[in-house]
Amino acid sequence: MTASVGVRRRRLDGEAKVRGATRYAADVPVQGLLHARLVQVFEAHARIAGIDVSSALEVPGVVAVLTAGDLPFVDGASGRAAEPLARGEVLFAGHPVALVLAESEAAAEDGAELVSVDYEPLPAVLDMEAAMAPDSPLARVEAPVEDDSDVGAAHAAVGGGEEDEPTEELSDNVTARQRLAAGDVDAALAASQAVVSGRFTTSRVYQAYLEPQTATAWIEPEGEVVVNTSTQGAFPTRQTLAGLFGLPLERIRVRPAPLGGAFGGKLMVVEPLVVGATLALLRPVRLALTRMEDFTSSNPAPGQVIELEAGARSDGTLTAVRGRVICDDGGNADLAVGSISALLSSGPYRWEARDITGYDVRTNRVGAGAYRAPGAPPAAFAIEALIDDLAGRLGVDPIELRLQNVLKEGDTGPDGGAFPVFGAAECLERVRSHPLWARRGELPDDEGVAVGIGWWPGGLEPAAAACRLDSDGGLTIVTGAVDMSGTETTFATIAAEAFGLPLDKVRVVAADTASGTYAGMSGGSKVTYTVGAAVERAARDAREQLLRMASSELEIAPEDLEIVDGKVQPIGVPSEARSVAELAQEILRFGGRYEPVEGHGRTAQTSRAPGAAAHLTHLRVNRDTGDVEVLSHVVAQDVGRALNPDLVEGQMQGGAAQGIGWALMESLTDNEEGQPVTTSFVSYAVPTVDRVPPMELEVVEVPAPDGPFGAKGVGEPPVVGVAAAVANAVAEATGVRLRDLPLTPERVWSALGAAG
Repeated sequence: MTASVGVRRRRLDGEAKVRGATRYAADVPVQGLLHARLVQVFEAHARIAGIDVSSALEVPGVVAVLTAGDLPFVDGASGRAAEPLARGEVLFAGHPVALVLAESEAAAEDGAELVSVDYEPLPAVLDMEAAMAPDSPLARVEAPVEDDSDVGAAHAAVGGGEEDEPTEELSDNVTARQRLAAGDVDAALAASQAVVSGRFTTSRVYQAYLEPQTATAWIEPEGEVVVNTSTQGAFPTRQTLAGLFGLPLERIRVRPAPLGGAFGGKLMVVEPLVVGATLALLRPVRLALTRMEDFTSSNPAPGQVIELEAGARSDGTLTAVRGRVICDDGGNADLAVGSISALLSSGPYRWEARDITGYDVRTNRVGAGAYRAPGAPPAAFAIEALIDDLAGRLGVDPIELRLQNVLKEGDTGPDGGAFPVFGAAECLERVRSHPLWARRGELPDDEGVAVGIGWWPGGLEPAAAACRLDSDGGLTIVTGAVDMSGTETTFATIAAEAFGLPLDKVRVVAADTASGTYAGMSGGSKVTYTVGAAVERAARDAREQLLRMASSELEIAPEDLEIVDGKVQPIGVPSEARSVAELAQEILRFGGRYEPVEGHGRTAQTSRAPGAAAHLTHLRVNRDTGDVEVLSHVVAQDVGRALNPDLVEGQMQGGAAQGIGWALMESLTDNEEGQPVTTSFVSYAVPTVDRVPPMELEVVEVPAPDGPFGAKGVGEPPVVGVAAAVANAVAEATGVRLRDLPLTPERVWSALGAAG
């Protein structure tokens, strides 16, 4: 039997993308299309006194200018999705206040420039810590309607802890507070032989996808609203849109287009605008954000402040960790990243006691969203620095200290529950045995090698899939999942292995919400673990159906038959085999006496499959300029089971490259008035090929008991620990601990100068 699992294969969609044949969300032709352009206000906080659209309406080709009151939301619609245009109050510089609709993109842009907005400035709240004080001005004067949509829930892949009554006095800018506490922290720290602490900051980070946010909506003759969109989740988008506009689900059809990158940022940013405009004007509408609009009005990763204190005994046992995590959610966020980051700030370690509180704070910046492992890179940056500092205080090997305390199956996790199967120890052992770690003491001055580990709990969500046998003997797999990282190729691999067909006989269809099976948002490292498990069940169901049919044809019990390389045969007797194609034609014909073979699989995973990735970074620091050059990088990641090693390694490389961006260069910045400075790739740096070092990829397989063939999600873990490893390596090379990301040349040079 030709195996599919574990074999390196190209992505099924690769050729079309390389040839330029793939049609993305902005490429679909629509008759009678209106083009939309945002009107943005670049005051950080203001009250809208009036909007004059008369000049814009005189531009040839401009059909309408819509403001918030023109969009037909139902009363009580809530959350950021219900406020795609400012309703009386500008909450951040770049906040859209109107939408210009025109027959051409050029006319829409000309019209947008002529819309006049009269506003009264309000105090801008830009410092997240100052915003928490009881006497702080409010970042939002008019209280929002509470969010009851599922957008935030779709993003959030982790949970733990409960929101408790605060004993401290906080302003209304604090939108969420979550504390995770266990044990006596004061006593544990008092009994520690080494105690370290630090204050760490990270910047807001843009997802930097190639394709900006884009969506198109139109109304079918029967009244169905169709949304063709670059989204990570068709079903969550449908659910939210139906609620916003008071439509039954059958009136909304979401067609997910191929994604030109997303990384957590593409869910319900532009869809409410195009649907609202389409319902208001009864014309098809497309909104494709410009790059500047995407930078200034989408949903980047939030800035964070993390303050931690940690202790250990002389024998290397970690005792206690406590602190707080403050997250800058911006003016209109749906996702409470601070709560996620608080859960992760104790790292993948056993502690005798812990007490960490996460705060989500509203400021006058663009609303924050998810970005690959939301909240995890800042958490790892902070706790991994303290673990290295503890190792230095105790005089022990940093990896050995981690190995002694890393979580294993059955330990109590940070949420208080029993921890599942976890491969962090195996990842650490893999980098410990790497030659780079062995020669770290032989490096020239100004070079350093250090370790960092990051983990991600993995998400859970019900999912379903269908598997149909076609007349040519091939399988068609139908899901409602959006392919964000080659998951359709993974689904085909799973189905081929489970059914017994060669991979080239499996087709995968990502259906829309009217015809596809349920799947949640693509994100949280859960698609393979949840939808993939449903695909496996569907393929096995179809296999059993075919074997029952073949049993009747061959007069052999189903349990005595097998499917090998596209043929059904008595076990071990290939001479009596009949091809699957032949049997399929016998089923799918006029007058056929057998039921069609259509398997269905459903899952509702209840056990998580956390992933981990350990990193070794070798770098050089130029003391004269502060420049940090990463010379080589090693990633060891627990992937459960590498269904397709090429895809797994691609995720490891991509995550590590993005982690280098977090570490060294990426930062959305504002001026003193809160107006954005980084509004394009000219001013916002991302890792280019010359800044991404050679990488060695170590695939670690610790099978997940409930994953398809032992697989788990692999997208989030590789980005988490990179910045931690880079910062630790800079400390090794210079003897100076930097606690603010990114480690720009200016920051490094200043820190070295201050240290003498």
